[in-house]
Amino acid sequence: MSFRFTKMHGLGNDFVVIDAMHQDVTLDTAGVRRLADRRFGVGCDQVLVVESAQGDADFGYRIFNADGGEVEQCGNGARCFVVFVREHGLTDKREIRVETKSGVIVPRIGDDGLVTVDMGVPRFRAEDVPFTGGTGAAEEALDVDGTTVQVSVLSMGNPHAVQVVADVEHAPVTVQGPRIEHHPRFPRRVNAGYMQVVDRATIRLRVWERGAGETPACGTGACAAVVAGVRRGMLDRSVQVIVRGGELRVDWSGEGRSVVMTGPAVTAYEGTWPQ
Repeated sequence: MSFRFTKMHGLGNDFVVIDAMHQDVTLDTAGVRRLADRRFGVGCDQVLVVESAQGDADFGYRIFNADGGEVEQCGNGARCFVVFVREHGLTDKREIRVETKSGVIVPRIGDDGLVTVDMGVPRFRAEDVPFTGGTGAAEEALDVDGTTVQVSVLSMGNPHAVQVVADVEHAPVTVQGPRIEHHPRFPRRVNAGYMQVVDRATIRLRVWERGAGETPACGTGACAAVVAGVRRGMLDRSVQVIVRGGELRVDWSGEGRSVVMTGPAVTAYEGTWPQ
């Protein structure tokens, strides 16, 4: 028995997208890992599963990292999601409501082909991240192997810890990032972001993603970085985010408001995978 899949990416952050509404799909942790493996499987950062909605949304949306763990949110994946359901005739809407583990998101395809996603309101309370011993302040001290680093901790539906660095290309993303991901103060692990402020409307960003490692782009990481920069008085409310895979735009009007992200979504190819 097998199922059809589509390989997609948002600025190089790549996904295997599966329609589980019109075919039988069984994926356990080991199955996700095999599918995501870049040598023995299709290869991806995340597996995205399209399901029927449980409430009044258009679709349900499940997200599995390459390590097999199910997570709450994925910004680049959300853009690919709306392109996928339109290309496969599952809807004719340009704007849809999608249920995730962290709430409903609203992606919309613009006339220019770019996708804008209402990513919801960021949360700062330590228990919402979760972040043990956190205060909800714009900056928190975090001890990483005896070195204190200043991080902005927040939830974009998934947990983020953002640092400001002088030069993102020389930031310790691949060395320190895994240490922060698994830091005991983050009981559900965390995405570790490294942000270089170019000017008040431009940042460069690298993210060590929970369960996937460093990716060419992280949509929720871009949103978290802009929110962190605005709260710390470093950024304006509309910011160009330059990642290794390209560029995103993130807009945030301030506390209590949704974060809005805009960027591309691309279909690479389709295939069949044995269960």
